[in-house]
Amino acid sequence: MAEQGTRTSRIRGAGKRRKQPSTRRRAVRIAAWSAAGVVLVGGAGLGYVYFQLNGNLKGVDINARLGTDRPQNVDNGSMDILVLGSDSRAGANKEYGEDEGGARSDTAMVVHVYQGHKTAGVVSIPRDALITRPSCTTQDGSRTDPGAERQMFNTAYEVGGPACAVKTVEQMSGIRMDHYLEVDFTGFKKLIDELGGVPVTTNKPIKDAKSHLDLPAGRHTLNGEQALGLVRTRHGVVGDGSDLGRIQLQQAFIKALIGQVESVGVLSNPAKLYGLANAATKAITTDTDLNSVNSLIGFASGLKGLDAADVKMITLPVQYDKRDPNRVSPLPAQSRQVWDALSKDQPIPASATADSAGDKGTAGGYVAGQ
Repeated sequence: MAEQGTRTSRIRGAGKRRKQPSTRRRAVRIAAWSAAGVVLVGGAGLGYVYFQLNGNLKGVDINARLGTDRPQNVDNGSMDILVLGSDSRAGANKEYGEDEGGARSDTAMVVHVYQGHKTAGVVSIPRDALITRPSCTTQDGSRTDPGAERQMFNTAYEVGGPACAVKTVEQMSGIRMDHYLEVDFTGFKKLIDELGGVPVTTNKPIKDAKSHLDLPAGRHTLNGEQALGLVRTRHGVVGDGSDLGRIQLQQAFIKALIGQVESVGVLSNPAKLYGLANAATKAITTDTDLNSVNSLIGFASGLKGLDAADVKMITLPVQYDKRDPNRVSPLPAQSRQVWDALSKDQPIPASATADSAGDKGTAGGYVAGQ
């Protein structure tokens, strides 16, 4: 303090007495430097967050793996995304069953975002639908699987991972997938928990020990574990216990999830926004075109105008297989109607699903959003 006082005396003795800054000017100066500090610290913080979120992401180079043997890339303003839910039992997912050395696509949806990005159509593909699987390179690149007829759809992922799943869908539909998104069990649970749960109403009790689910009829806010149980259950609802009933529950839950995301208001809550972004980027695997925070932000911005009422969801038109009643097979003419409509960026006609086993079940009546 003495040294500071001596220095002050020296300055004052050197010439004209310096006028003391007013309280108001001093406050403005402090505020300016404080603001600059906030900007600098905030910028560094955002840089750290950006780096961390980028580090969470996992990408698969679908384009490189599939090459040029793909449907034409039609640039009409629409967008097609293959969304898969992986049923791997490895790592943190082992509580849901024994790890048999490979994952399958437990849930598969083709999301078509129409031109203008104001509406979307979703086609759920039953995992046990019997399809012709194309030849695919195995995930480790060690060999080429020749493909085969009458194979369950979810074996494509088991054989060749995301690239084979995309190739199979493109062969079925004749539509090139613009993007690929995959979510695993554990990531899905954490995402729902970060969101604060998803409100639903169960019109009837749902109980399934295999999917860890026990819900009485009534209003619920499902946490991550319960939400995962709901989208996985096949035996907890009245019906045939097939994947068709589960798809109906999945579609009802997704509608409720979209509504909850809209109602939370995450953009006005930075902590909530970061928590969701951190959970989401850890939960998903994407194609390399989406494998960065900037790309995901641009992708999400293109979908921000969609709400639950703007999304029409159907199950791929199928029938119970005549040779194996435990499986389903696509109805050729009706499935072609669906894919042709999407390829032309047109609504899916009601006639396409009129005779489909996938839209005749009762499971969809179990759950409603709230």
